[in-house]
Amino acid sequence: MACLSACVCAIASPAFAGTQTRPPQGGLVSTALCADAYVLALAGPGQIRALSWQVDHPVSAAPDWARDLPTAWPDAERLLMLEPRLAVFDPGGGGRTARLVERAGMPVHELAWTDDFDGVRQNLRALGQVMDRSDAAEILIADLDIRLDRLTARSEARDARPRVLYLNVSGGSAGAGTYIDAAIRAAGGINVMAEAGHAGWTRSDPELLLDLDVDLILTSFFSDGYASTDNHARQHAAYRHVLAGRPRVEIPAGDWPCAGPRLIEAAERIAQALDAEEVAR
Repeated sequence: MACLSACVCAIASPAFAGTQTRPPQGGLVSTALCADAYVLALAGPGQIRALSWQVDHPVSAAPDWARDLPTAWPDAERLLMLEPRLAVFDPGGGGRTARLVERAGMPVHELAWTDDFDGVRQNLRALGQVMDRSDAAEILIADLDIRLDRLTARSEARDARPRVLYLNVSGGSAGAGTYIDAAIRAAGGINVMAEAGHAGWTRSDPELLLDLDVDLILTSFFSDGYASTDNHARQHAAYRHVLAGRPRVEIPAGDWPCAGPRLIEAAERIAQALDAEEVAR
């Protein structure tokens, strides 16, 4: 703590500002995976100084050029060394670190937690404003609205609303009030977990899943998540039984690490799978 406090004081000091050891100011820094998605949606090469430590992992949807950038995390000393013009935190991810670097004169922005497309719009607008990229944010929001309208038209053209189950690699699922539910509904499907009365994120329970009537299973983090002893859906015989014989589509983890700008990509992948199932029937 003494070392960190000294670092904060030095960065804030006018005398330190004139030394040659201070890196040139500029660029954006994202401290976590969800923040990466928003920053990459609004900024391009040459505008970003660093992205999160997860940017070069399979769970990230970052383009190749972004994977070679320096990495950051919600650590005050690291952020002060990078000295961005803006540090962006995940929802709830700023905490004491954000307060500390803000006191040292570094602008910070923390995304708001959201579980729907309205919240994505709000986050894009708020971040666009602090980045001085409001016009770019509005273009992204307009594109999002067009794509959601197209999904609605595709849904209305189907004969029925297919029943959809989400299953992540840990064996958990998602009920009402989650961004998974928002993506399923935008694609024109019925989230069977929400229909069964479940809200929020559910824990591993294969017996619950065995009794559900499902047309399509969405899986995620099976091939691009982190290896863990909690990966029940890949290991447990009951989950293998749930997955066997049912249509399944794997949604890339990078499309929905949170309710971010790429959530619409997940909804479109779901809609494509629903269209294919209707043709198959």
